[in-house]
Amino acid sequence: MPPHAASRPPLCDLGAPITAEGARLLEIIGRHLPHIADGAAEHDRAGTFPEDVFRALRDDGVLAATVPVEFGGLGVSSVHDICLAIMRIAEADASTALSLHMQLCRGITMSYEREHSTPSGQALAERILTLMGTGDAVIGGALKDGRRTTELRPAARGGWLLSGAKILVSMAPVATHFVVAAPTRPTTGPDRLAAAFLSAGTAGLSVPDDWDGMGMRASASSSVVFDDCPVPEEDLFLRGPVGEVDHAAFAGQTVSSIGLLGVYAGIAQSARDIAVAGVRSRGGTPASAVRTLVAEMDVKLYTLRSALAAALISTEYHGQRTEGDPAERGRRMMAPFQQAKLVVNRCASGIVEDCMTLAGGASFTAGHPLGRRHRDVRAGWFMQPFTYADAIDHLSAWALEPDRRG
Repeated sequence: MPPHAASRPPLCDLGAPITAEGARLLEIIGRHLPHIADGAAEHDRAGTFPEDVFRALRDDGVLAATVPVEFGGLGVSSVHDICLAIMRIAEADASTALSLHMQLCRGITMSYEREHSTPSGQALAERILTLMGTGDAVIGGALKDGRRTTELRPAARGGWLLSGAKILVSMAPVATHFVVAAPTRPTTGPDRLAAAFLSAGTAGLSVPDDWDGMGMRASASSSVVFDDCPVPEEDLFLRGPVGEVDHAAFAGQTVSSIGLLGVYAGIAQSARDIAVAGVRSRGGTPASAVRTLVAEMDVKLYTLRSALAAALISTEYHGQRTEGDPAERGRRMMAPFQQAKLVVNRCASGIVEDCMTLAGGASFTAGHPLGRRHRDVRAGWFMQPFTYADAIDHLSAWALEPDRRG
């Protein structure tokens, strides 16, 4: 046994935080879990956002948890600890966990931009971190286009005009700001990908009351519409050319997004606990088929948590090593993330289905806690990066097309 093995933190099962900052975050969150769980069913039924929960989390510094201390945050930087925090909240309510992750990943992303972006991008990242740490900013991420394609075109007096619409923007009605992914359409030169930073009060920006999801009903994932919204040049993160795979950018995408898998790990864990408690409450010796299903379910849960923990370790490891080829670093981070994402999506869905089998027909009603989890867990398959088809294309390239691997 290596001399340090006895003091090695318990990483293999996402059982405990690995940093002091993460432990503090888990302790703060723990005080809020009963209240989150108590209101989850009603918010799901009504399709309402738990604003009281987010006010309480804001007051305790949770919304700024991933902001560096020098900007007023808690300084949580470990993706392992962020994922664990999201998992614990998802055990109480997946919608709250999904929405909170969108906020926490912004702090991680801006911290990454502060280290790796262009000088103008670094300055913008610092402004955003300051708003999050000292100004109570709630920042929604707008990635997926709706019926109107979102794009940035040059404004007559400098800067850009943003037009189009995004869908599935969690926390949109309560967001104070948005980061919007869109291509630029310059008058000369190639189109480039970009991320625009806008205040919710920007002229031309509107948030329709149109969220009516099958699952994640309390996440307020409504659309956001942009009608020639002005975006100053300094409020833009410029990326690579449109249509070109930027392998180096995979590193930042992994760091900012892998914690979201904690949502589905939390759904699976809570569903398992509900189902096992139900079996125990019946008394007597369960039938062999029931015992088999419980054992198989726990194997799936162990597989899910082990794969996710391993991918988080990989992300922590490569995220701290910036020497060498940035493209190769990005590829080495994205591949295990996507492998873990497929494992989590499959196993979490399978666990919830097994739980419903154990619970019986009552779980198929809208008000049953397993019915809610059955609807919520399916959202994992739509989350970027990547969707299932894109993930398969990316991962298969490692084996079949080693020169491409994109």
